[in-house]
Amino acid sequence: MTQHPDASPPATTRMTADTDGVSRVFTWEDGAEIVVRAFPGEVVIAANAAGLRTLAGHLLVLAEDGTPDGSHLHLEDNNGLREGSVGLVLEREDER
Repeated sequence: MTQHPDASPPATTRMTADTDGVSRVFTWEDGAEIVVRAFPGEVVIAANAAGLRTLAGHLLVLAEDGTPDGSHLHLEDNNGLREGSVGLVLEREDER
């Protein structure tokens, strides 16, 4: 996905991920702004309303029945996150 600096993914941005033969579609809401900052001892995820709905949607996709343990989504600076963000991985972990 090609992005311009400080640009949110457009409303039609969808990404399909296949894990163990299971396809999942992740969608970014129009105008989503998400920034992730890391500090000693804590991580801050800040987002506007569209960004929060986008993150909630990503988490719900990972929570779907049949999604394999270890399925994950990488969000990075200018690839789902605002420029200057630290990377964020959303991962399903059922087994320890």
